[in-house]
Amino acid sequence: MWDYLQHLSFWNWLAFGTLLLILEVFGAGGYLLWIGIAAASVGVFTYLFPELPWAVQFILFGVLSVLTAVYWWRRQRTAAKPSDQPGLNRRGSELVGRQFVLHEAISNGHGKIKAGDTLWLVSGPDLPAGSPVKVTAQEGVRLRVEAIG
Repeated sequence: MWDYLQHLSFWNWLAFGTLLLILEVFGAGGYLLWIGIAAASVGVFTYLFPELPWAVQFILFGVLSVLTAVYWWRRQRTAAKPSDQPGLNRRGSELVGRQFVLHEAISNGHGKIKAGDTLWLVSGPDLPAGSPVKVTAQEGVRLRVEAIG
C-alpha cells in the first residue's frame, strides 16, 4: 500500500476525478462534481510537478475539495433571487383581498364561492347564499372569508 501511495501518478488522480464525475451524472446532486474537479486539478498539479510527495497530493486534494465546495456554495447563495412571480403555484393567493358573492351558503363554517369559472371551498361565519364576502386568507385549498357590511 505504501509503495502504491508513494508512486501516485497524474493518471490515478485523473481516473479518480473521472470516476467521481461519472457518479455525479447518476444523481449526486452536485456534491461529487466539485470533489471530482478537485481530484482532476491534483492530477494536473501532479503532471506539472511529478515529484510531488503523496502526502502533499492528499493535502492539496483536501484543500481544493473544500475550496471548490465553498466557492460553489457562496455562488449559489448570491445568485438566488426572489421570484418575480411569488404567487406561482398558489392559485388562491391571488384571490386574497378580493370580494365575491357566496355561491352556496356557509353553514357549519363551510360553503362555496365562484371565482371566474371555478368554485372554491370557503370557511367563515354562517351566511346565506348570495351574501357578499371578502377573501381574507388561503388555508391550503380552502379560502377564509368574512362578511362585507
